[in-house]
Amino acid sequence: MRKAQPVIAVNNDVSDEAELLALERQYCSFGDTVHYLEPPKIFERCEGSYLYDAAGTPFLDLQMWYSAVNLGYANPRINNAVKRQLDTLPQVASQYLHREKIELATLLARHVENKFGTKGRIHFNVGGSQAVEDSLKLVRNFTGGKSLMFAFEGGYHGRTLGASAITSSYRYRRRYGHFGDRAQFIEFPYLFRGPKGMTKEEYGNECVKKFARMFETEYYGVWDPKAGKCEYAAFYIEPLQGTGGYVIPPMNYFSELKKVLDQYGILMVSDEIQMGFYRTGKLFSIEHFGVKPDIIVFGKALTNGLNPLSGVWAKEEMINPTMFPPGSTHSTFASNPMGTAAGLETMKVFAESDFEAMVMEKGAYFLEGLKELQKRHKIIGDVDGLGLALRAEICTDDGFTPDKAMIDRMCDEAMKGDLVVNGKNYGLVLDIGGYHKNVITFAPALTITHEEIDLGLNLLEQVIRRCARK
Repeated sequence: MRKAQPVIAVNNDVSDEAELLALERQYCSFGDTVHYLEPPKIFERCEGSYLYDAAGTPFLDLQMWYSAVNLGYANPRINNAVKRQLDTLPQVASQYLHREKIELATLLARHVENKFGTKGRIHFNVGGSQAVEDSLKLVRNFTGGKSLMFAFEGGYHGRTLGASAITSSYRYRRRYGHFGDRAQFIEFPYLFRGPKGMTKEEYGNECVKKFARMFETEYYGVWDPKAGKCEYAAFYIEPLQGTGGYVIPPMNYFSELKKVLDQYGILMVSDEIQMGFYRTGKLFSIEHFGVKPDIIVFGKALTNGLNPLSGVWAKEEMINPTMFPPGSTHSTFASNPMGTAAGLETMKVFAESDFEAMVMEKGAYFLEGLKELQKRHKIIGDVDGLGLALRAEICTDDGFTPDKAMIDRMCDEAMKGDLVVNGKNYGLVLDIGGYHKNVITFAPALTITHEEIDLGLNLLEQVIRRCARK
């Protein structure tokens, strides 16, 4: 009698890239990815600031997995911490405790308390969107079930049903409808595309005035002056816009906005998922702006992009066990030992060096290089940066009209792997964001060297010159 074939057979012999791509087209969901290249690139290994393809060509990565790998690819400190955990306690159910969870939560909560003078607690989850969902529960619970939120135009908070409701892009909701209520989206002070004739600070003040005007009368739809109640529970902010194009607000903006929020009993939730863990030169980017948030949401670089781990810090009165009791939210992998071990080692690395000074110095060096490029190339309409979160807005020759076609060509050219410096081939990994998808958002490893910054600027200029000729 003929033996039945196994339902699942593992094929270890698939090595041809064309065959792998054919299998991907047949068996992989495209719902969790976007192929910016055709065919998409397959990488074999990574180290430091570089990804390597099958031919061994180094691709200098200036976006580091959407700012998740702040300490560089295959960082030996973080990797070894994960290996140690793998050999001791790699798995344990969340109703039990492990040292790494407690120590990591303590470090994070104490940092916030030292910076803002506010006591609070840490709640872990797996991904950034899940942490945002947990924060929505905290907000709704604390405000008596209010489900309406403010958020920014250009803001991004994730693609789960709840998180997409406070993300400004309609395309993330269009196919799936609403889970609860969509946020009311408020103008972000984006000076390059804002009104002319104002300084950055004047524009920030004007944006705050526009927001405050909504509370002048009940007929603007958010405030009941007789009851002294706002219909909206919280304002979800990114201190620097991430997917929106690394837009940096005026330094006075959030302190003025927070005065309005406090006056009308509206919570401030700072989404640090992309800008946290020294991307901007502070552990949390909101620290630049002189305000005390009510909730902080974080993820990505907490583990240097290894075992997924995210979390929420909230004030004690919002998250204590009486207000937010056991079982309020749960994920099997929420405070997993591998992730918390990686997070704990990441925090130890940060504590051993002056990352604030180092990141600000490297960021200033990189920004100066971008400004020099801007002088030589009219298509660079705007450059800006805070720490190692930097932007270059690609425009037509008028220096203002968004040129998405040009930036698409640039990304394609950068990924060919045939840019040459000192006789060696390189590729260049860029990420694109912005309201018009015409902004290069730079998020290099915080460990990037000055030589690698110079290399990146060289490669970027080669790409610009190539594409300008086409």
